[in-house]
Amino acid sequence: MFRRLYNLRSRISAQLTIAIMGAVAMTVISGMVGWYSFDRVADAQRRVSEGTVPAIAAAFGIAQQSGALAAAAPKLAAASTQLDLTYAGFEIQQNREQFARQLQLLEELGGDEEHFQPIRTQGRALVSTIVDIEDLMWNLFAFEASRQHLRDRMAVLSREFNHFLVPAIDDQLFYAMTGYRVLGEVPVVRTHAFTDREILRYRTLSEVHSGTTVAFEILATVFNTSSITLLEPLRERFEAVRRGIHNNINTLPDGEERQLLESLFTEMDRLGSGEGSGFDIRQRELEAETELQEILELNQSLALNLVNNVEKLVSVAEDAAINATAASEDAILTGRNFLIGISLASFVGAALISWLYVGRGLIRRLSLLSDHMRVMAKGDLEREIEVRGSDEIAEMSTALEVFRQHALEVQRLNLVEKMANELKAKNELIETALNDLEKAQDQIVMREKLAALGELTAGVAHEIRNPLNFIKNFAEGSTELLEEMMEEIEALLAEIEENEETKERRSLVQEIVDDLVENTRLIRQHGTRADSIVQSMLMMGRGSGERQPAAINPLVDEHARLAYHSARATDTNFQAELVFELDPEVPEMHIIPQDIGRVFLNLIGNACYAADDRRRKVREADPSARFDPVIRISTKKLDDGVEISIRDNGTGIPDDVIGKIFNPFFTTKPTDQGTGLGLAMSNDIIREHGGTISVDSEPDSYTEFTVHLPFDTTPTTNDSSPARTE
Repeated sequence: MFRRLYNLRSRISAQLTIAIMGAVAMTVISGMVGWYSFDRVADAQRRVSEGTVPAIAAAFGIAQQSGALAAAAPKLAAASTQLDLTYAGFEIQQNREQFARQLQLLEELGGDEEHFQPIRTQGRALVSTIVDIEDLMWNLFAFEASRQHLRDRMAVLSREFNHFLVPAIDDQLFYAMTGYRVLGEVPVVRTHAFTDREILRYRTLSEVHSGTTVAFEILATVFNTSSITLLEPLRERFEAVRRGIHNNINTLPDGEERQLLESLFTEMDRLGSGEGSGFDIRQRELEAETELQEILELNQSLALNLVNNVEKLVSVAEDAAINATAASEDAILTGRNFLIGISLASFVGAALISWLYVGRGLIRRLSLLSDHMRVMAKGDLEREIEVRGSDEIAEMSTALEVFRQHALEVQRLNLVEKMANELKAKNELIETALNDLEKAQDQIVMREKLAALGELTAGVAHEIRNPLNFIKNFAEGSTELLEEMMEEIEALLAEIEENEETKERRSLVQEIVDDLVENTRLIRQHGTRADSIVQSMLMMGRGSGERQPAAINPLVDEHARLAYHSARATDTNFQAELVFELDPEVPEMHIIPQDIGRVFLNLIGNACYAADDRRRKVREADPSARFDPVIRISTKKLDDGVEISIRDNGTGIPDDVIGKIFNPFFTTKPTDQGTGLGLAMSNDIIREHGGTISVDSEPDSYTEFTVHLPFDTTPTTNDSSPARTE
């Protein structure tokens, strides 16, 4: 056993054990000396901690909580939401409870009553004002919610007035000027349409419309006014406008129109008059804000006085702490002298241990081993590691040498793996190049097909256009000849004595001439339609511009409004709501703006037609039914491109024809309203830009076209058939 212990003398662990045991012995001696010194310090500190420190802590606690209570009122008044007010109220309730606990604690410690009584009185008054402020803030949030509700209802009611009055005013003016109540019916003679009664009805509707606009502007001003003195003039002005509207509505004849206006007027009157109206809520809200300001000023004065009294209390506690601390400093001075002596003895012992056990070769051998490890870390594995001795460092050197030999083997394996990875990367590059080549080949084939189609359609279109021009010209000339012939017949009949037989012949001739005029009109109409088909065929065969950077959102907005006004020009009864949801993150894209604009014009024009067609069918089925056409247009930036959606609530597309809508010359419109080339051209244009068009529709419900344009707008070879999502 002794031999074994003797053999361990060279081990670092044995040497460190001896050194640690010496350090422990020194620590025990130092602890015993320090225990005696600190026992005296603890006795002095106990007197301070049990007497003075709790009083100081309680005084500082009161100071902290009084500061929190002083800041409570501004925090409540600054709450911007009900959730913020709830959190602030919960926090203030906790501060109040802690303030009460700190007062009770200081009273139990025997504090000065002279400073307690003002703090208690002012604290209760401060808490009372905080409760009042919190109640007023809840009332203000309630007023704000009521005011927002009235504002929302006012916006809805304003739209309902405009939705009814604007078309009614336009229809009345159109009737007074033209005699048409409904397009397509026989007009009333001008003497019956342009009368004082009809003009008075037009003026009455216009005055009702302008009066409601002024009334809603007054209510909007009421919601934004900041002074109670301004409310009464606004109230009197609103009352005058309300009486004017009421008098104008009473002049209208009884009927469905008057009943609807009276019901809307009653709702508007409720928003501006009586309890719960905009005037009433805003007045109560301004009164509450005034009261809140007064209470805040009172709260600030109470908080200032409370803070001053608390500072006096803290000053008294600090003086007591200073006196108690001076008594303990004498005991600490004695202990400090003992600790200085112990520290010097420990320093001498540590220096002796370092010289005896560490300085004798241990650091040098560790430095040598560290140098070997740094060389290996830089990649030099050829340098062999020398192993000397039998201690732990020698064992670490042996393990590092084994690691070096293994690392050399791994390095050889890594070289083989690197060569395999490079070969794999080159194969991937070759495969990518092959795919690009196939894509380019498909694009060349598609362009050759489009060029052939362009040459064919151009030739056919030019051959058809010449006879169409002759048909249109001869139809126009025939109309003029018929007019001249009718004038000559009228002159001839004027020279002949008129009798029953001549009257019948004149009527017969007039009917024949009218039939011929109608026939020439139909010839011109269908000739014009055929010419538009030829023009569309020519457009399919040639491009219309060069690619250039263009912003998608303005392009969509411009062509949407152009399509809408075009539909309005075609049918004056057409009304629809355009809803734009344009993503501001949509960037500029490299496109042909004229072609993409034509796509949006076709899609939005079709949406307007479908929505208006459903409106007409609803009216024919039930004249009292109401249907509001809505065209929703949205853009969205995606990871790989831009998505444009055009959705209408029109008649929809039947399932049996949805697969044909992109075929040239296929259309579901009447023969005089569609060529069947719009969607076909749109599909070709989007494909030329590398994108796709998909359609989703449900009959008698909605239709949604979705255009996807990639950031790289080079042509793609995707199938031209539409994609449908359910």
